[in-house]
Amino acid sequence: MATGRGFGLAVGNRHSNRGREGVNLETDDPEKAAVPGGNPRTEEAQGAGWAFREGGPWEFRLEDLEWNRGLEALREAQRAEVPQWVAAGRWPPILRFLTAATRVGGALLGWRLREGRHPGPASREGLSRRLRRAFERLGPAYIKLGQIISSGRGLFPEELVDEFKRCRDRVPAVPFDQIRRVVELEFGQPLDTVFAEFERVPLAAASIAQVHAARLVTGEEVVVKVQRPQVAQWVRKDIAAMAWVAPRLVGRIPVAALANPPVLVEVFAETIAEELDFRLEAENMIDIARVLAVAGQGAVLVPRPHPRWVTSRVLVMERLEGFSYDDVRGMKEAGIDTETVFHSMMIAFLEGAMIYGIFHGDFHGGNLFVMPDGRVALLDYGMTGRLDDQQRSAFLRIMMAGAVNDLRGQLTAFRDLGALDPGVDLDALMTLLGADQPIRDPTKMTGEEIALQIQTILKGLLGEGARLPKPLMLYAKNMLFFDGAVAELAPDLDMFAEFVRIYGHFAEHHGAAIASQIGFDPSRTHVDLDGLKASMGLGSDVEALTHRELVKRRKIVQEKLEGRESESPSDSSGGD
Repeated sequence: MATGRGFGLAVGNRHSNRGREGVNLETDDPEKAAVPGGNPRTEEAQGAGWAFREGGPWEFRLEDLEWNRGLEALREAQRAEVPQWVAAGRWPPILRFLTAATRVGGALLGWRLREGRHPGPASREGLSRRLRRAFERLGPAYIKLGQIISSGRGLFPEELVDEFKRCRDRVPAVPFDQIRRVVELEFGQPLDTVFAEFERVPLAAASIAQVHAARLVTGEEVVVKVQRPQVAQWVRKDIAAMAWVAPRLVGRIPVAALANPPVLVEVFAETIAEELDFRLEAENMIDIARVLAVAGQGAVLVPRPHPRWVTSRVLVMERLEGFSYDDVRGMKEAGIDTETVFHSMMIAFLEGAMIYGIFHGDFHGGNLFVMPDGRVALLDYGMTGRLDDQQRSAFLRIMMAGAVNDLRGQLTAFRDLGALDPGVDLDALMTLLGADQPIRDPTKMTGEEIALQIQTILKGLLGEGARLPKPLMLYAKNMLFFDGAVAELAPDLDMFAEFVRIYGHFAEHHGAAIASQIGFDPSRTHVDLDGLKASMGLGSDVEALTHRELVKRRKIVQEKLEGRESESPSDSSGGD
């Protein structure tokens, strides 16, 4: 069983939480919290106020907080600095470039001379290990890239995913003397006047900070997130290097154009700017705890930040305990239903994005664990996505249109979200995507046919100005995690049944609000499963498709693209 592993080790919040977007959190009364569309609250949510553990180590009241004064001005000041961070200079930071080239190039050369001489699993493991070590030495930006890769099970090679899981919370730690110095500078007093005990070995360590178990002199068991010394200087250098490279990728690499590298750098700068001040992260914790309570999401908890011991570089919060999210065996032995765990996380995320306009923006295995009672402790609130009304409405329409196989409705919503140009020709785009053609099962196509289809669609999307706007980047990043989480927690979950179940939740709990906002009443419309199956190249006679079977289908397609033979598709298509 893990004990508090993974507290606060990701990137920062993008927008202010006060009176701007999504839920209005100014009031202590959940009944007065302004929810888009006037969604009804449950009695449980009205009475809870915050999604904190019952009987916590201290009572939480906004008026008791000593660290949340002037945070709005602080956010504004940091936003004003971002354009300077991402302004591409005439020359890149040469020393940083040489360092990165040396680290990554050395890793590739070492692999080529040793493990790369003999293709196979051992070769891939060797390359993954060398790249992970190089990324750790290069610092925050590269470690965060490793965290993203670690959430991509099923999309990235297994060896790469398994190796980069170490970037979540097992980066080499800063010596304790340096940690003590940071804490004492921030608190303005010796360590032992605040803490009766402070573990020298961290529970977790990642790019920006590391987390230590401790006990306050007042007796409460806590965890302490401490920022690494000089990390801000390294972050600025990394961003400067990225800002110089990003515009030069556009037009040279097709996928880079779709991902919009300059915007990627900008969103990274915005998020990490706030991550460097833990007072902003602590307030994010409060915001998400309020939204979860308003939504009646009792299956997801937030650790309480301490009312006094929070500064720009130190964050003290209550200590929670539980299973690592991928410790499926331990959870099952404890009687925890892992499929329910997955469902609870997915619903909380989707409700935040589509109903309340605010969501945790950095799901990965180091940022959550499952408590013995089956509830999910959600950690690390540096990256918090916030949507304005138009963006949130677009997310809603994407989901609802997809449920009834309305491709035009989905494309319209993507356009409104900013993923397509405002003047895009939707009819031409639908033709490009083959809306007027029978959908073929990719597992029964040749590798050449699959590659040609991908190239044609990608070229057409880029021609129509397709890109990934900031909210969609955060959303896609989390969905990448959930795809891997299914493999860990519920590999035999029927994906069709889960889709219907999620749709049913929104119809039951938010149907009236959705109807009033986008003119679509999910309670009066059924999911078009035949359309969903057809979009995957499956026949209507396929009754179920587990994630395990979906992974097999992906493997067949991957092997076809690589020119290798594969097993018969009929063995992994769910009966197709």
